[in-house]
Amino acid sequence: MVGRGVVMSETTREPTGSKPPPATIEPPAGSSTMRRPTLRTALALAAVLAALALAAVYLTAGHADAEQATAGDAREAAAEGAGEASPPPIPVRVETLVRGPIASYLSATANLVAENEVEVIAEWEGRLTELHADEGDGVDAGEVLAVLAQTDALIARDKAAVRADDARHKHRRASRLAEQELISVEELDRARLALAIAEQELAEAEWRLEKTRIRAPFAGRVTARTAQLGQHVRPGDALFTVSDFDPLVARIYLPERDVLALRAGRSVRIASKADDGVRFAGRIRAISPVVDAATGTVKVTVEAIRPPAAIRPGGFVRVDVVRERRAGAVLVPRQAVVRELKRSYVFVADGGQAVRRDVELGLEEGGRFEAVAGLEAGERVIVAGQGSLEDGAAIEPIDDHDQPGAAAGAR
Repeated sequence: MVGRGVVMSETTREPTGSKPPPATIEPPAGSSTMRRPTLRTALALAAVLAALALAAVYLTAGHADAEQATAGDAREAAAEGAGEASPPPIPVRVETLVRGPIASYLSATANLVAENEVEVIAEWEGRLTELHADEGDGVDAGEVLAVLAQTDALIARDKAAVRADDARHKHRRASRLAEQELISVEELDRARLALAIAEQELAEAEWRLEKTRIRAPFAGRVTARTAQLGQHVRPGDALFTVSDFDPLVARIYLPERDVLALRAGRSVRIASKADDGVRFAGRIRAISPVVDAATGTVKVTVEAIRPPAAIRPGGFVRVDVVRERRAGAVLVPRQAVVRELKRSYVFVADGGQAVRRDVELGLEEGGRFEAVAGLEAGERVIVAGQGSLEDGAAIEPIDDHDQPGAAAGAR
């Protein structure tokens, strides 16, 4: 075959001593003639492969840029959407401001005690044979609380009564005889003197008998009993303590400058320290005319007016004395006021927005302040939920307390 001869001729022209050519693979019988690729063909194939590689790199970079552009557009769209969507309104509780009276008070604490309280003591020596009162009992003035042994006193009284009867009889007889001038004036005087002495001895015997009865000095209540049945007592021994619960008084001590404007008869408020819900009225009964040199205070005696049954003598109370009172003040709930250093402000609900408003506060009573400046009656202030508010924030009122009597209820 011609093709094969060509190959062989080329092989025979190689110089002597070179490497033998590689073995060639004979095509199978009946196949078409195959030729070795030329250098030009190899270069063309390399160029095609390089072009394909460059195209792949370009396409990959373009796809990445497209993805980055798409992600950037998405982020910009999300940012624009977030900027356009407003935050939801904040739920708050508001209260409508009203006008009402308010006052400032001077406060002090003291024990509420019975004005009349005494120890009932024995005035005669003897053994206790009867007890008629115990701790907690109410007693009337002059009521017998206990009785000492009376045997000796009764005997002495009876003897004195006999002598007094004899003296009266002798005096009557002497008087008749003197009228008949049967006895001298001196004898009549002696009969008159004997009668006086006998009557005086009877009175003394009756007084001693009375001292065996222990009586209440005034109407009140027995707050203590130390007497025991069968006890031998001596004059001066304490047997009972009796207290008069009407009135109950508290003695408070106030600085001299605060007492200058006070007058007897001024009303006060009294509250139990054990239960702040127990409150009742009182009045100033007396103001001491002197200042305590050691403390610079003045004693003020306050009388309770119709205290409730829960109040007991000796209980600890707070006394509030009215110092200044104003009517028709704009009352602001304490919960609405926010304090920052020396400034105070509130948030006012205005058309679905929270508006910060600086206020000037005056008197304080209970849970309310007097708004001297910055607020008007009828405005609605936020009393709950203002902790995270800013000026102009959107709000949603959920509870509007519009109660004209709120001020009175707070006090």
